[in-house]
Amino acid sequence: MVEGTRTESQSVRSVRSGGAARSSVLMALGTVVSRATGLIRQVLQAAALGTGLLASTYNTANTVPTSLYTLLIGGALNAVLVPQLVRARTTHPDGGRAYEQRLVTLVVTVLAVGTALAVWAAPQIVAVYMRDTPDNHEAYELTVVFARFLLPQIFFYGLFNIYGQVLNARERFGAMMWTPVLNNLVLLGMFGAYLGLMTVPERVQDITETHIRLLGIGTTAGIAVQALALIPFARAAGFRFRPRFDWRGSGLGSGIRAAQWTLLFVLTNLVALTVVTNYANAADQALPDAGAGYSAYTYAQTIWMLPQSVVTVSLVTALLPRMSRAVAEGRIADLRADLSRGLRVSGVVIVPAAFLFLALGPRISTLLFAHGAADAASARPLGYMLQAFGLGLIPFSAQYLLLRGFYAFEDTRTPFFLAVRIAAVNIALATACHLLLPARWAVTGMAGAYTLSYLVGLAFTVRLLRRRTGARLDDGALRRTYTRLLCAAGLAAALAWAVDRSCAQSLGDGTLPTALALAAGTLTMGLAYVGLARLLKVGELRELRGLR
Repeated sequence: MVEGTRTESQSVRSVRSGGAARSSVLMALGTVVSRATGLIRQVLQAAALGTGLLASTYNTANTVPTSLYTLLIGGALNAVLVPQLVRARTTHPDGGRAYEQRLVTLVVTVLAVGTALAVWAAPQIVAVYMRDTPDNHEAYELTVVFARFLLPQIFFYGLFNIYGQVLNARERFGAMMWTPVLNNLVLLGMFGAYLGLMTVPERVQDITETHIRLLGIGTTAGIAVQALALIPFARAAGFRFRPRFDWRGSGLGSGIRAAQWTLLFVLTNLVALTVVTNYANAADQALPDAGAGYSAYTYAQTIWMLPQSVVTVSLVTALLPRMSRAVAEGRIADLRADLSRGLRVSGVVIVPAAFLFLALGPRISTLLFAHGAADAASARPLGYMLQAFGLGLIPFSAQYLLLRGFYAFEDTRTPFFLAVRIAAVNIALATACHLLLPARWAVTGMAGAYTLSYLVGLAFTVRLLRRRTGARLDDGALRRTYTRLLCAAGLAAALAWAVDRSCAQSLGDGTLPTALALAAGTLTMGLAYVGLARLLKVGELRELRGLR
């Protein structure tokens, strides 16, 4: 009888594992297309705006709505409300429909009020991210103008995410991963039109009202299209929005109380982001045309996070509802198994990607960003930042996944204290870089500081999660897998670097030689990594191929 029960349990886990795998593949495919079009958009953006001070005014203003949305309600949506929605759909007599209506009404109301206040307070908000000094007044004023156009994105980010979480709770994951492609297509058209204007400004002083309106309206329109595109998918999944303001006594209180810690978590991360943004903008002000400030940092970080976005985020999004059910049903061993498997499977891609950035960062940045308003010299600092971020992808991705273990328990307090530790290390090291390094290298040092802060954070996360789950995640499989992955990726990266350097020396400069050298290095690393991983018997390679 015990054996039969065990076999049945294994069968159920196998079915669920297959479902999560298929969902992860669907999301990964959507994310790949989204990130690919996003990368093309970013390359076009750099060609239009460059990587210096002008680009930083736009990028800083575009950071503000994302940050404020996350502070208002975004963190709660992503970390707290999926478990709440899953629980409501499981335990409420109406399948959680009334709870969903009240929740969506609450989120839309908060977003509408918050967006209106943010647009009104745009100058004060921008002042948090960029100093208004006599030497920098024109850049500050331009950033404020951009912010007034871009701050309405707060509402549309929220609409996109609340409808996305409603779909995720129904285990409909694909739409949320595919609709960002629409945003990228709008932005591709916008930057194409910008480059098609008679003159393309390269300095803050040269930009015109036409350029500003095109960038501001086009950027916000892209987010609006992305958000509104989810509504038909939600309707097809059975959700019909009906405003309900009877929030008192409806059960939303537990989610709001849990979200208090998430708000503090988000606030902690925003403090660190604000400090780094200020320091990076200061580097841009000191060297306006060097490409060694905030825009370069932003572009490098976006490229660095691509593997995380494609692999880890997709896997986690599929696993979180399943892990929440495991905790609700008291199956803590299944939670640990999901976390361990998620780390091992994602590591097959994350580890070599981290080493690829370390080995070939400058070549990647030159190929992608040395066009239009930027040249090879201004793109090179971005490559050094990509190298400095490089290996930090491993602890960053692992920590992101392990935090979902706490969220499955509806524990948002522990992630807050972990965020405080990470932010404190990041701010301390970034401040040291700002004060001690020359402007040209300060932001590269900050990228390295970000890497070290997440390494520290991962150590604390593993220790606290062990206490929360009552046992270690690592039964030996994690340690063996990552040891083999690090060996395979490290050796492959060294070989890729040598091939890249050899090709660059023999082919010379230019876009085509750079592309050929990068292709040779990347292909060498890919083949060497797969060969070494097979030689070292990394079984997760087969598991990754089997996700279909």
